[in-house]
Amino acid sequence: MSAESPSSSARIVTPRADSRAPVGIFDSGLGGLSVLRAVRTQLPDEALIYAADSLYAPYGERDDDFIADRTLAICEWLVKQGAKALVVACNTATAQSIALVREKLPVPLVGVEPGIKPAALQSKTRVAGVLATQVTLRSARFQGLLERYAADCRFLCQPGHGLVQAVERCDVGSAELRTLLHSYLQPMLDAGADTLVLGCTHYPFLDAAICDIVGDRLALIDTSVAIARQLERVLGQHGLRATPEGADTAPPRFYSTGDGTHQQQLAATLLQINAAVEQVVIPSRRTAAPDSQAA
Repeated sequence: MSAESPSSSARIVTPRADSRAPVGIFDSGLGGLSVLRAVRTQLPDEALIYAADSLYAPYGERDDDFIADRTLAICEWLVKQGAKALVVACNTATAQSIALVREKLPVPLVGVEPGIKPAALQSKTRVAGVLATQVTLRSARFQGLLERYAADCRFLCQPGHGLVQAVERCDVGSAELRTLLHSYLQPMLDAGADTLVLGCTHYPFLDAAICDIVGDRLALIDTSVAIARQLERVLGQHGLRATPEGADTAPPRFYSTGDGTHQQQLAATLLQINAAVEQVVIPSRRTAAPDSQAA
C-alpha cells in the first residue's frame, strides 16, 4: 500500500466540520506539495490549506520525540484553522507520529507510507529499490510493511541523505544532485532492480532527474495518487466531501514556519500555483522559542 489502508483510517465520528471547510495538508517542508498536486487533481472541489514546518526541516535527521512533538503541534494548528480532515503528507512524520495524532485529534486523518506492496506486485526481477529517509527506514511501520508485503521480493533500502535538502532549496536537477542520485541508484541497477519506491513525498519532484539517470530500467512508485484516493474515501465515509455547488475556487492557502520563499517558488514552478506563503509561528514543547533549532 502507498497510502494507509481504509481499515487504518480514523474512526468514524460525528462531523463537526462543514463539508465546505478545508482539508489540511502537512509536511515537514515542501515534499507534501506533491501530495497537494494529486489531491487537487482527484478532488478539485476541496479547499486546501498547506502547512510546511520548514524552519525545522528535514525531519529525517531528527529524533523521534522531536518529530512527534512538531507533527502534533502543526496538526493542532491546522484544526484551529478550521480543517475538517488532515493529510500527514510526510512519510517520516507518519512513521513516527500517526498513532499519537489520531489519539489526540477528533478529525479524520490520512497518513502516508512507502509503496512496498505495489512494488512487490509489480517487480518482475523480484528486486526493488527504496529511497527514503533514515527515520522512515528504521521505523517499525516500515519494517512491518516489509514483513507483510515484500514476499519473495528483495528490497534494497537506501537512505536518501541530502535529497530532501535539495528539494527544499528548489534544486531538482543540478549536476551535484544528479551525482548524488547516481550514487544511490547505480547499486540498485547493478543488483538487478527494476522498480524504485519513492519513499518520501519530496522525491517525486526528482522524477525527471531520476529518469535521466535510469531511463526505463526502473519503474517509479509514487505514493501521491494513492494518498489522494484514500482521502476521497475517508471524506466520503465521514460525509465531508465538498460538492461542486459549494466548491471553493480560490487557490490553496500556504503557510510556513520558515520564510516561505522556496515554497512559493516550488509551487509556482512545479504546480503552476502563484500564491503568497504566510509565515507563521507554531510553538511546541520542543520548540517553545520560535527561533529554536534544537533537536
